[in-house]
Amino acid sequence: MATNSTALPKTPATTRIRRRFEDLGRHGEMGLVAFLTAGDPSLAATESFVLALDAVGADVVELGVPFSDPVADGPAIQRSSERALLAGTSLSGVLDLVQSIRRKSDVALVLFSYYNPVLQMGIERFARRAADAGADGVLITDLTPEEAGDYRCIVQAHGLDTIFLAAPTSTDERLARIAEASSGFLYLISRTGVTGARESLPEDLPALVRRVRRVSSLPIAVGFGISLPGQVSVLGGLADAAVVGSALVQEIERASSVEASREALSARVRALKQAGKAGMSRREPGA
Repeated sequence: MATNSTALPKTPATTRIRRRFEDLGRHGEMGLVAFLTAGDPSLAATESFVLALDAVGADVVELGVPFSDPVADGPAIQRSSERALLAGTSLSGVLDLVQSIRRKSDVALVLFSYYNPVLQMGIERFARRAADAGADGVLITDLTPEEAGDYRCIVQAHGLDTIFLAAPTSTDERLARIAEASSGFLYLISRTGVTGARESLPEDLPALVRRVRRVSSLPIAVGFGISLPGQVSVLGGLADAAVVGSALVQEIERASSVEASREALSARVRALKQAGKAGMSRREPGA
């Protein structure tokens, strides 16, 4: 049963995610949230990818916990989950990965998972291990705010941000509910459907961002279909960050080695960050 949100503890105002977005705001810079499926092709490789992305300017890294039935994900991320699972990746292994990364990097880390692996581990145990390992936030793809009261209470009590998805189909009332349940940043889905690179942004995206701004002061990160520098440049005039996932996962899938993957990921993220900086000059007044 959901817990009354007014009784929920609030996460500290100094999480890495919040500090990073505050720094971006002070410098007038567009944020980049990079998604990787943990364990594709191995956990050791994922660690090297995260460190490389941190070095070229990724602001937040989402570590996807591979799942056998990733219904919200498109073909590229589905295939990456299959590869990671075949390599033996588990939620426990991903938490160990976070701990290893944290010894070498201060980049903000978000655990991106379906609810089943977290429920199987136990929410309290998961939250404690995630916080102890050095994670900063959690996004559960298939958990709605209405069903997340107990989860939010436990996760926030361990100092982790709770990030929820808002969709173009959400009413204003529901957007306000999602915003109230979220901390760190609000993940705005740019279009309906599953994840995957697209050639263009939806025409109604500016109106959708304005609707979210009216109900929330949280930073807005826009994802689903973001892959090209031109798209990130356009988002620089609208949102606070772009989320890029499928395009990065595809770089790993196409590369012939871990080293080639690392070089391709670094080059793409570097280009996307530069595009975001260029796009900030077009930011709408008050955005």
